[in-house]
Amino acid sequence: MSLLAGKTAIVTGSGRSIGKAVAKLFAENGARVVVNDLDAAPAEETAEEIRAGGGEVVVCTGSVTDPEVPDRVVQAALDSFGSIDVIVNNAGYTWDGVIHKMSDDQFDAMLDVHLKAPFRIVRAAAPFLRESAKADIAAGRTPPCRKIVNVSSTSGVAGNAGQINYAAGKMGIVGMTKTIAKEWGRFNICCNAVAYGFIESRLTQAKEKGDTTSTGIALGIPRAQREAAIRHIPLHRYGTPEDAAGPVLFLASPLSDYVTGSVVLVTGGSVV
Repeated sequence: MSLLAGKTAIVTGSGRSIGKAVAKLFAENGARVVVNDLDAAPAEETAEEIRAGGGEVVVCTGSVTDPEVPDRVVQAALDSFGSIDVIVNNAGYTWDGVIHKMSDDQFDAMLDVHLKAPFRIVRAAAPFLRESAKADIAAGRTPPCRKIVNVSSTSGVAGNAGQINYAAGKMGIVGMTKTIAKEWGRFNICCNAVAYGFIESRLTQAKEKGDTTSTGIALGIPRAQREAAIRHIPLHRYGTPEDAAGPVLFLASPLSDYVTGSVVLVTGGSVV
């Protein structure tokens, strides 16, 4: 397939899980990919798998919450491939807690990674996205349809007990998505979001496995909660990273050139 032939895509958090599946699917569809991840080893692993499949890729490591990383990621795309056609704001993690026990740092951390970081990446890309579109319009040409895909969650659409910080960030990204769609539509830029339900990842593994972020925050959910979740999924299975990647490809491809400001629920049919 070549739905993204000749396109350059930035995918944050693409060293593992959903981001990795998106980056690889994009490359399989002809995109030149900028892989970004907090951790160098998984980022390089994703890149090597893309290269092994004949794809073009460059790695830009660093936390998207670092104020200078968004500029570096955008510049890596421009320096390596000369353009930016797709941005997927995927990087993130969870740091759960009940309201009355949550610290300011815990709350702010989720806004930083799920809301402020995507804003900074979009802002860093704005000069290229806007000015190239303006040049096309001035020359009487229709600008190519460029895409921004933000990752939200059912927690951001409907809230979730124990996740007031995560839900706030993921609802915020929905508002950002709809605002970008309205503000940049005149530049032929489409901005949409995907809201994931239960997708297998480090965030949804059984908590007793003991996986943590590089800063020591425990990842995963209680086993009982995992087992209860599947009873509410009509498809009777958890989603895979590959299931999650497909709708992102649709929103990044020409198949969705008249879709903007939308939130696509990827939940296996569970009610939000």
